[in-house]
Amino acid sequence: MAVVAQLVERWLVVPDVAGSSPVDRPNSSPLLEDDTRISLDAPWVLIVWNDPVNLMNYVAHVFRSYFGYPRPEAERLMMLVHHEGHAVVATGPREEVERHAQAMHDYGLQATVARDAP
Repeated sequence: MAVVAQLVERWLVVPDVAGSSPVDRPNSSPLLEDDTRISLDAPWVLIVWNDPVNLMNYVAHVFRSYFGYPRPEAERLMMLVHHEGHAVVATGPREEVERHAQAMHDYGLQATVARDAP
C-alpha cells in the first residue's frame, strides 16, 4: 500500500513540475492570473499603411470623414503614414477595429488590425 501511496504522490508532484497536473493549485499566483486577464483585455489597434496609390489629401480626407478627426489631427496622422510608413489611427475592441479596417479597405487604403502592446 505504501508503494501505491508513493506512486500517487509522485504522480501529483511530477506533472506539476511539467505544468500539466490536473490538480488545482492552491498556491497559484493571483498576480499571474491578473497579468493574463490584462493581456486578454488589451485593446486592438488599427494600422493604416503607406501605399504608392492614394494621394496624401485623400488619406487625410478619409480620416476626417470616416473617423471625424479635425483637420490638424487627420493631417498629422496622414503625415505619419507618409513619413513613417504607417500610423495607428484607432484603438478599441477587436470587433470595432475590424469594422474600421474593412471601412479603410472600402476606401482603398491598406489597413491591418493588431493587438495593442501593454
